[in-house]
Amino acid sequence: MTGRDPLDRLAAPNLTVGTAQRALRDALAGHDSDAARHEARLLLAAVLGLDLTALTLGADRPVAPADARRLADLARRRLAGEPVERLIGSAGFWGLDFALAPATLVPRPDTETLVETALARLPADRPFTFADLGVGSGAILVAILAERPLAFGVATDLSTEALATARRNAEANRVADRAAVLRASFAAPLADAAFDAILSNPPYIATAEIDDLDAEVRLHDPRLALDGGADGLDAYRAIAPEAARALKPGGLLAVEIGWRQAADVSAILAAAGFAEIRVRRDLAGRDRVVSAVSAARHPGDAAGS
Repeated sequence: MTGRDPLDRLAAPNLTVGTAQRALRDALAGHDSDAARHEARLLLAAVLGLDLTALTLGADRPVAPADARRLADLARRRLAGEPVERLIGSAGFWGLDFALAPATLVPRPDTETLVETALARLPADRPFTFADLGVGSGAILVAILAERPLAFGVATDLSTEALATARRNAEANRVADRAAVLRASFAAPLADAAFDAILSNPPYIATAEIDDLDAEVRLHDPRLALDGGADGLDAYRAIAPEAARALKPGGLLAVEIGWRQAADVSAILAAAGFAEIRVRRDLAGRDRVVSAVSAARHPGDAAGS
């Protein structure tokens, strides 16, 4: 069965991994030619339970009809706009794998700028405690714990499903013994002056702008993790005073922002008493992270005490 639709080739008898990969690649190329080969391999790996090396070495391996039907279904969902990470149920971030849930965002490369900002200020040679507010899948929490083996992290989120997912990802990446999860709104219940650092990728999309987002985000990411209120700044107004209270003197606060929000978020942090306010850009050159220090100590003392 050749047909005009490349996915018709998945119904051919004696289908092999190599033929299936080419059919998926050709089908997805009309959707996004740059990503088609990569996404085809991800779908095959997920359905067949093979790693990417096994896919390459096993091109002649037969594909069962049930698996072929599953591949065709996933490809059609991808062509309809569902993110490939949602289809396979996991995403890569900071070189680690993270399971996803409907209540969690797909971790994105932009957020690695927040991890980089934090790691540049957090010690590798002594213990410290940090919080990840609105933890979602646990990408920030787990990445920091993986890089700082003496750290302990506390994660908060309003979604019990997100907290459970973050816990599973901490376990899968072998850092769960240094992590705690707590159902809460941002830093509200955190103890006074208990933390060396507080990190967050909060909701920062203005409510009226959500309907204009790409369909992959608008239709598949949880609204709770997107909606930042009328001007997109509600989360920062909540986080700033709570973090100022929960941080030790000289503690680090670092938050991801929308690329046009640097001035507004910086002003919110300054009004809450933060100093040493800095803006860091992502790889695309857009403002992505605002960081600050909670008291008038040297920035080198931001973590640990």
